[in-house]
Amino acid sequence: MANVIVVGAQWGDEGKGKVVDIYTEFANEVVRYQGGNNAGHTLVVGNEKTILHLIPSGILHEAKRCIIGNGVVLDPKVFLQEIENLKKKGYLKDDSQLVVDGNIHIIMPYHKAIDIAREQNSGARKIGTTGRGIGPTYEDKIGRRGIRLADMVKPQVFARKLKELLPEKNFLLEKFLGQAPLDEAAIIEEYSGYASKIEKFIGNASIILNQSIAAGHNILFEGAQGSLLDVDHGTYPYVTSSSTIAGGACTGTGVGPRFINEVIGISKAYVTRVGEGPFPTELNDEMGEKLRQAGQEFGSTTGRPRRTGWFDAVALREAVRTNGMTGLAITKMDVLNDLETIKICTGYSYRGEFIEEFPRDLDILAECKPVYEEQEGWQTDISGASRFEELPVQARNYLKKLEEVAGCPVVLVSVGPRRDQTIQLRNPFA
Repeated sequence: MANVIVVGAQWGDEGKGKVVDIYTEFANEVVRYQGGNNAGHTLVVGNEKTILHLIPSGILHEAKRCIIGNGVVLDPKVFLQEIENLKKKGYLKDDSQLVVDGNIHIIMPYHKAIDIAREQNSGARKIGTTGRGIGPTYEDKIGRRGIRLADMVKPQVFARKLKELLPEKNFLLEKFLGQAPLDEAAIIEEYSGYASKIEKFIGNASIILNQSIAAGHNILFEGAQGSLLDVDHGTYPYVTSSSTIAGGACTGTGVGPRFINEVIGISKAYVTRVGEGPFPTELNDEMGEKLRQAGQEFGSTTGRPRRTGWFDAVALREAVRTNGMTGLAITKMDVLNDLETIKICTGYSYRGEFIEEFPRDLDILAECKPVYEEQEGWQTDISGASRFEELPVQARNYLKKLEEVAGCPVVLVSVGPRRDQTIQLRNPFA
């Protein structure tokens, strides 16, 4: 038995979907534990691409139970659309394969309206949110005024809660944000339709998962976004609104930490970031654009071009420590195929001082300049390699250097988008 958490080790978009898809082969259950449909996981099976926003990536495997834990916030419309799209492709033939925790908080129309309006009114201080209503939903959850899935499927409870909450939301929208108010009857009609379709998927994630662990099953915990976007440990306020690090898997599912065996961090062979916030190794030049085009660095949820930069070992060491990582999965190695030399940031220079640890003070971080070491590139196509020994010596040296500067062993290497373009050095479920 093994229970494995997969987390993003950078600012998100590291390729977690592919790694989860691969590890699902060895798991009985796959559970998503935080975030909302502001995250997108892209999977390529054969030549078919599937993008998922809420449902765990393991859904592409038959006979694997997929669970959306209480730590997630759910847009019911997006969830139902995702189910419909999966069924059209021949997946999710058995609805019992998918479970949604009843304690999950629901994204309401006013959450999205407030999210968009706030961002529009923020000017230069904008965070760079996706406008999906994720942050405002988490605000209401922490403020104890949220509506949960278990409430939504009870017509009287849902109507009562909406009646209590909507006047305040409309006041904020109209009087402060300058937006049109929302209609109570229209919301009830829309969400009642969602409730009748979603009710059959409701379950208790904590009970299901703990029973599975007691039965000796393997559990795969799937995170969204990245460690540096964690609401507590990330580059606040330029973060998401949930706990993206490994600890969030326990609070987001109701599984105790003593049952976790491995934490695998996913990191690109370079770095990307979407939205605002500090990015010490960012490349605003021809090389940055080359990485963006070669890696097709455009958001799977928003289509926004991602900011690109060289590998940042300082930021990665922060993620290794806060997650207690036991292994690294390095993705998109093939994007670097044509480069003569590759840079790795091993430290920062701040006012003449060499810094090896990631600063929490954003004013200090904004002044930090990357200190680079150069590695020789391999300048050949590695997408057909199936074993570590088949990689060019320069590629192997690059991976060994990443292990050294991160202080964590590499357990998987992705050399292309397909399932079969993967080299496993160690299976965390073995």
